[in-house]
Parts: sequence; C-alpha cells; structure tokens
Amino acid sequence: MGFQKSFKALSDPIRRDILALLRAGPMAAGDIAAHFQVSGATVSHHLSILRDAGLVLDDKQGKYIYYELNMSVVDEILEWVTALKGGDKHEKNR
Repeated sequence: MGFQKSFKALSDPIRRDILALLRAGPMAAGDIAAHFQVSGATVSHHLSILRDAGLVLDDKQGKYIYYELNMSVVDEILEWVTALKGGDKHEKNR
C-alpha cells in the first residue's frame, strides 16, 4: 500500500472530517458536501484525493455516488502505527 498518498490525504482537516462522517456508513456525495461550508467542487476534490489514496470506496447508484470507508486500508494503517509504537503489550513482555 502507498502510505505516502494515505498520509497526504489524512493531512487535511476537511478530509479527516469526511472520514469521520463515513464512520456511520455510506453517504452520497451531496450529503457529505452539506456538512461543509465549501463548494461542492471542493468537496468533490477532497473525495477524489481520499479515493485515490484508497481510504474511501465509491459506488455509483443511478445519478448518485455513494462513498464509504475502505476499512482494509484503514486497518493497514492502524497495523503499521501499532507496529511502529511497539506492538501490543504481549510483545513488550517478551
């Protein structure tokens, strides 16, 4: 996985807020945009960066695009951070 793209995507507060919204489940792009005081085009740009980084998946249903967290990539990042931190308590006691 390309951590560089993931961490670059996570560096922006709007993108982190989008990911937090998606914890509740898939959302249409317009519903996501309604939570922010920026243009729809700006939210679309942020969603594109998140998608390119693999952090979100998109699913076109009719005229709407629904976004959801890509938990496999989130899990990879968490595993890497956990390993960097030193793993779990059992590993520290070895």
